[in-house]
Amino acid sequence: MQLTFLLYFPHLTSSSSPHQQPTKLANSFISSSHNNLLDTKQSGFKSNHSTETALLSVTEALRLARATSRSSILILLDLSAAFDTVNHQILLSTLSNLGITGSVLCWVESYLSVRSFKVSWSGGISETRQLTTAVPQGLTIHLSARISSCLLDILVWMKEQHLKLNLGKSELLVIPAYPSINQNFTVQLGSLTLMPTRTARNLGVILDDGLTFTDHISATARSCRFILYKIKKIRPYLNKQATQILVQALVISKLDYCNSLLSGLPARSIKPLQMIQNAAACLVFNQPKTTHVTPLFISLHWLPVAACIKFKAFMLTYKTFSRTAPSYLNSLLKVYIPSRNLQSTSDRRLVVPTQRGVRSLSRTLTLTIPQWWNALPISIRTAESLTIFKKQLKTYLFREHLTNS
Repeated sequence: MQLTFLLYFPHLTSSSSPHQQPTKLANSFISSSHNNLLDTKQSGFKSNHSTETALLSVTEALRLARATSRSSILILLDLSAAFDTVNHQILLSTLSNLGITGSVLCWVESYLSVRSFKVSWSGGISETRQLTTAVPQGLTIHLSARISSCLLDILVWMKEQHLKLNLGKSELLVIPAYPSINQNFTVQLGSLTLMPTRTARNLGVILDDGLTFTDHISATARSCRFILYKIKKIRPYLNKQATQILVQALVISKLDYCNSLLSGLPARSIKPLQMIQNAAACLVFNQPKTTHVTPLFISLHWLPVAACIKFKAFMLTYKTFSRTAPSYLNSLLKVYIPSRNLQSTSDRRLVVPTQRGVRSLSRTLTLTIPQWWNALPISIRTAESLTIFKKQLKTYLFREHLTNS
């Protein structure tokens, strides 16, 4: 299991050290939400929450910090067999302290009790032993805090909960406010030292210290290229429909995963992904790579990569208006409320933030999405339901990126 931490330093220089700004743990591991149990940052197993929304929150915080000349530190802590080491009694005690009592607590206790295991090896079977640890996976924690003493507090908490930090899989990524800032420092976790890296993988997405997503795009393109190569080998034995199913399941799904994180990137940055999508369309129709792909996309009802990125961003925006998006995304997008009661009040416009006093907001979702959203036709922005909005939006993007090209 991976824990994510964001830490900001307004004036991080080569002489600065994380240990010079120690603070106590700012947030508890489980804070209150609408039911007073789940942390508002938790995205796992919650309606309308996903790895993508969690990553959007993290990456936008990093982008905004950099835009306001603040350096950031992203720490990804990995726990060794986290769910295999959860102690049943500690878990039940924690649930009780959170207010889960009575029949519900009895159900959980019943589910965990009377469990046993044995090991089979080389034809022999060990004695049966009672299982007092391990639970099914289902908890993701996101914390924002500072650094030194915070991590020490976390280590103490882990030890008390019978959890073990896996330093070999934990990562430290420094995102400096300016490229010239020296990143030559480490984080000390007791007797363990965490060294900074240029890239770090978080929930399947590769983040780099420049927030360019170049490494993630390259890795995605490379993986898709290999899959297309394998499908091409068996293409003579497949019809068009079977090929399309394979391509969409194994390739297009990779291009779509967390693609909203790429909003605001220049066209040259996402070009490798577009080339993959072009090759995928040609493979479905068994055409050479030099084939003009627009007619193929129209036949397949595929939006180009840039349009797919916009589509995902617009869907999240509409959910923000309808209050079905994660609460932690609400702060990224602000609804425009005119000072007077004007007709534009019902137009569902977003506030485009001013760039005064900041270095650059050009690649932040906070600036990019409002500009895109306000340019949509009013009839789409004010659609009565998500289903209607989705249908109208796809038609609009389809015409904008394909039929008008």
